[in-house]
Amino acid sequence: MSDSAPVAAETAAPAGLSPATIRLFALACGATVANIYYAQSLVGPIAQDLDMPANLSGLVVTITQIGYGAGLFLIVCLGDLLENRRLILTTTAAMIASLAGLVASRSTTPFLVFSFVLGMASVGTQVLVPLAAHLSSEASRGRVIGNIMGGLIAGIMLSRPLASVLSAHFGWRAVFFLSILLMMATYALLWKVLPQRRPRPGIGYAALLASILRWLASSRPLQRRTMYQGALFGAFNLFWTAAPLMLHARFGLGQNGIALFALAGAGGALAAPWAGRVADRGLTRLATGLVIVVAGVAFFLSGVSVAWRAMPLLALAAIALDAAVQANQVLSQRVVYTLSSEARGRLNAAYMTVVFLCGAVGSILGSLSFVDGGWWITTLLGIALCGAATILFATEKRRH
Repeated sequence: MSDSAPVAAETAAPAGLSPATIRLFALACGATVANIYYAQSLVGPIAQDLDMPANLSGLVVTITQIGYGAGLFLIVCLGDLLENRRLILTTTAAMIASLAGLVASRSTTPFLVFSFVLGMASVGTQVLVPLAAHLSSEASRGRVIGNIMGGLIAGIMLSRPLASVLSAHFGWRAVFFLSILLMMATYALLWKVLPQRRPRPGIGYAALLASILRWLASSRPLQRRTMYQGALFGAFNLFWTAAPLMLHARFGLGQNGIALFALAGAGGALAAPWAGRVADRGLTRLATGLVIVVAGVAFFLSGVSVAWRAMPLLALAAIALDAAVQANQVLSQRVVYTLSSEARGRLNAAYMTVVFLCGAVGSILGSLSFVDGGWWITTLLGIALCGAATILFATEKRRH
């Protein structure tokens, strides 16, 4: 890393980010987070090619998610301890190395090891977003976070259809080889653009981890924002885990059709920049209540659309659900980042770790609910999660 990179001093007033830099941050987040989701569309081809036992095939997805969860808690908080530019570039380089390991893997064990490392290294996005918040002025922080989160969300939603199409034509290794090229380009651009940010000398690593738990235990805004988004992200994963199964069983869609449906859901990423602008205008609480209700209505519409076999209405429900969840993510992160400028890494680690765990539970419930009870059971679970967030939100309004 070049020592001549510009330095963002901890005590200096944020100078703001240029539109080009914001776009780069958004692209970097999208390209990075996509690596966590590619395997969801590749379980069958990978398991078959590696002669993976059937009872272990689920680890193709799960082990990357476990690595990501571990990284959220163990690595993201280092943004409050280590120089941020070096940390982001190091995790990006680790991603490139682990992707190369996946491409070269010829058996189950090395593939799973590299998948775990890939998951851990992918949390570099969750260091980049707080850095962007630090470099932004208070008046534009919501807009900046929203624009960057739009890129991250697009990466999530586009990863699965992209993986399906590439795998169908060139094999599953082509997906990860393309990602190597994308991440190498991302590394080069980040190396050129990222400023240095050195946090003030403070507590050690063990105390840093303990501080995450203290924030969760003591900060009411953090607790509430974590619970709001945890419920909605759980509902989001519930929907998108069960939806491919439902689309095949009820609408007769194959892999390509399911991929096209997922592309429709990617339209929800457009809500992230809107949410950032709304938050900058001081309308966070009003917007939060709105998007929670929209998520619940979207789930109800999904149940009706499946009963009526109305694909356009189902696509509209998917877009509305994604838009609501992603908007609330931006609204919540803007609140969380204002709690302490010196603890944004720990705050983000606390927030994202809990939200991610809620999402993992939603994924488990998605497959179980549809297989054992059908789409209406999945729908009712989603409505219940959104309803719990609504009730909690109503108590916040009464308290204030």
